[in-house]
Amino acid sequence: MTVLVVGGAGYIGSHTVKLLGREGFRAIVFDNFSSGRRELARGREVITGDLADKASLRAVFEDYQIDSVLHFASLIQVGESYRDPRKYYVQNLVNSLNLLEAMLDADVKNLIFSSSAAVYGIPQEVPIHEGHPLNPCNPYGKTKFMVEKILQDYARAYGLRFISLRYFNASGADPEGELGEMHDPETHLIPNILLTIAGKRPQLDIYGTDFPTPDGTAVRDYIHVTDLAAAHVLALRGLLAGQPSNFINLGANRGFSVLEIIRKAEEVTGRTVPCRTRPRREGDVPVLLASKERAEQLLGWKIFHSEIENIIETAWRWHQKSI
Repeated sequence: MTVLVVGGAGYIGSHTVKLLGREGFRAIVFDNFSSGRRELARGREVITGDLADKASLRAVFEDYQIDSVLHFASLIQVGESYRDPRKYYVQNLVNSLNLLEAMLDADVKNLIFSSSAAVYGIPQEVPIHEGHPLNPCNPYGKTKFMVEKILQDYARAYGLRFISLRYFNASGADPEGELGEMHDPETHLIPNILLTIAGKRPQLDIYGTDFPTPDGTAVRDYIHVTDLAAAHVLALRGLLAGQPSNFINLGANRGFSVLEIIRKAEEVTGRTVPCRTRPRREGDVPVLLASKERAEQLLGWKIFHSEIENIIETAWRWHQKSI
């Protein structure tokens, strides 16, 4: 079974490629390395290409007998999406349409799509279930929302079969130390805490201390990247076995505030995190917490790595090795 992993040199993509190989799939990485890292694709089958280049996409499907596609390629910075929405609509939306066009032309009908909790916008209730109204409040979330709507139309009209996985906060690193988070710039909380502890940043910025939460800082649902990778393999197996198209949350249904994560990191590393407070960022919501019932029921998904201490420990080992 040959799987094309678009964005397979990125953070979540690379962890999934590793697991696909262990599970007996032939995983081919397709990446333009604008944010993916060659270090994370080392030892894999790699095609350097861009979703904006329709000719290179056609060539991939002509040269390989692709059975399914996992689509990770995306810009992910909420703040940047406010400043430069055109960039996000082109990269996340137009390029996804290019990929879908190449798939349909090659009669490849199975797709696992990396979506986001950002499609929900400001939650009306927590934990958030998949039937929650979709009201994305930033351009990044809107691009994910629009692709999901396109997938539904393509499934109805062309027989596309898909599972859209809505991530909450991906975190941690490969327990074996081979892979980890390497964003540039880094915008995620846990790696920024660890970079600060390691002396690579002078201090950690805490954005917002006046949220309606117990300690005033934003609460998020953290899920280990290895558990996320496992969900992708389960979703792919389910799709290949005939499960219908669906939208599925991936989270731990357990939240931690920014200050709680800082304290946990200090406990795990034995070091102090110098901090300063800043105003809230546009688009930040107080609490994001996932219902994981659908993932458990439909995929048989279980989380094994997502205790917050393990998330921080694996990330810390990775950062000590890579910085």
